[in-house]
Amino acid sequence: MRPFMFAIKPSYYANLKIKHKVFSIISLVMGICFLGTYLSLQYVYSIYDEQLYSKSSQLLNLSSSGIENELKKLDRISYNIVTDLRVQELLLSLNEFTPEFEKYKIRSYVTDRLVQYAGNEKYIYSIEVTDVLSGEAVAGQASRSSSAKKQMILNESAKGEGGTRWIVPDAEDSYLIAAREIRSYNGTNFDLDRLGTLTVRIYFDRIAENVLEGTELKNGDLQVTSNNYVIYPISKGPEKLTPIPVETYMDRQDYAIKPYNGQQYFISQVRSEYLGWTYLSLTPFDKIFTKIILMKNILFVSFVVILLLLMAVAIKFARTMTKPIEELIGRMRQVQKGDFSLAGMENSDWTSIQMDEVGQLRRTFRMMIQQINELITENYSKQITIKETQFKALQAQINPHFLYNTLESINWLAKSNGQPQISKMVESLGFLLRSSISLKETLITVGEELDIVMNYITIQRFRFEERLVFELDVAEDTRSLLLPKMTLQPLVENSIHYALESMLEPCHIRIWTKREPGKLIIVVEDNGPGMEASLLEQVRRGEAPTRGSGIGLSNIEERIVLAFGEGYGVSIESEVEKGTRISITIPDEMSERHV
Repeated sequence: MRPFMFAIKPSYYANLKIKHKVFSIISLVMGICFLGTYLSLQYVYSIYDEQLYSKSSQLLNLSSSGIENELKKLDRISYNIVTDLRVQELLLSLNEFTPEFEKYKIRSYVTDRLVQYAGNEKYIYSIEVTDVLSGEAVAGQASRSSSAKKQMILNESAKGEGGTRWIVPDAEDSYLIAAREIRSYNGTNFDLDRLGTLTVRIYFDRIAENVLEGTELKNGDLQVTSNNYVIYPISKGPEKLTPIPVETYMDRQDYAIKPYNGQQYFISQVRSEYLGWTYLSLTPFDKIFTKIILMKNILFVSFVVILLLLMAVAIKFARTMTKPIEELIGRMRQVQKGDFSLAGMENSDWTSIQMDEVGQLRRTFRMMIQQINELITENYSKQITIKETQFKALQAQINPHFLYNTLESINWLAKSNGQPQISKMVESLGFLLRSSISLKETLITVGEELDIVMNYITIQRFRFEERLVFELDVAEDTRSLLLPKMTLQPLVENSIHYALESMLEPCHIRIWTKREPGKLIIVVEDNGPGMEASLLEQVRRGEAPTRGSGIGLSNIEERIVLAFGEGYGVSIESEVEKGTRISITIPDEMSERHV
């Protein structure tokens, strides 16, 4: 009888309707899952409270480590400054016999060095160097501390004997101060004579807020103290903040639930190893456990609702599991790959579909894809028209004939008065205007574009003189290739704006070419300050604003793609302090000019 029973059951199950099969399986699986999950949740929540306390304490520990890691970075910057050979050399040259003007120049040079260290540091308010003659070199905001406070800083830094001394904020000075003496050394000769004192003022509140951003500690109260003095939060008024009596509430533990000001708080405490500061976090007890209880209720209700919904939907869902859905999914995958034409094909399979819900869905999907395809085509054409209109409007903003006549008059006056430089600048400017305003051609040769660049460089050389070093290394057989007008000149202009104008030393701008199969790559590079990774990413995405109403990289990219296709365009590389390189890729073949 037993083998017979086992033979009957599979046959009985196989003959059930699909909706009954799905309903039975889902009911069984959901029942088992619900029971197992309910028992598991009871166990998990029994140990959750303890884990919550431990994790909160660990979070405070990580936050304190994050804060002090930032302070360590700033400490390393102060070490780099006091050991900077240029700073050492300048401070060694100061003595009581140094002329006043020479003292001023030396302190100005020291200030320039300090600016290089402070420029990219968002947490530094100011860097000050007080030399042995009580003179000051300041990068950033000059402090308004009293003479007594300055003397206290000098005395405190002397105690460090060349090491960093941390001075906490007070009513007079709301910034955390890292002070250390600058002592002399020359090669292997460490005489360690005092050359001055370095004072770095730090936005400690910004460090704390950035580290705590996005953590649960942001919802509570954090207090950082040192020797019974509150470092954070920084007092907004003349009254001194009072530290929370840690020992009273913590009983020498890392965390606890204790009453404070008539309310239950979850209190965590960490004492840092680097500076010996105490980090204390207070979070209302109700705020923590209200969320936990709410989460328990939501999970329980969600499970019950999901179980009932799945049981109700299972039967209906089974009736829709047919071949038309699989065909529809196949067409959707084609659309996902970007092939909209396949989704709109008319054949007997599409015209003879049934009129139930699945059939209507298929018909609606076909109509939607057709409309999307039409909208994409229409929108693409409109965007091309808008870009061309904007570019031509930019070219036609001034009266060409008036400008040409005016420039010719200026050129004639310059030659008459023996001013060849002015004459040369006017001739170059006139060439640039004629080239940029002319609407006859949108594509010109590389040689014609380089003529525009050289006339632009001629004008800029009169402005920047020896600070502008320009190099052109372009093969003669590439000058007949075509590219969109005003492609290279805006890139050279960007190098002058963003590199040369921000540098004191000469700026090298170079244009050179290289070949790849079927492609010519024209490179415009400079040795300017470069860009940070975040700004470089914005430029690549076309989100970085351009100066004035100039032609941006995205405009150049679009015109190259429109002229030659998706395989060509613009790429940019840049590193901080290493310069910027922009590469233009065009076809390496002759073709007829077209508008």
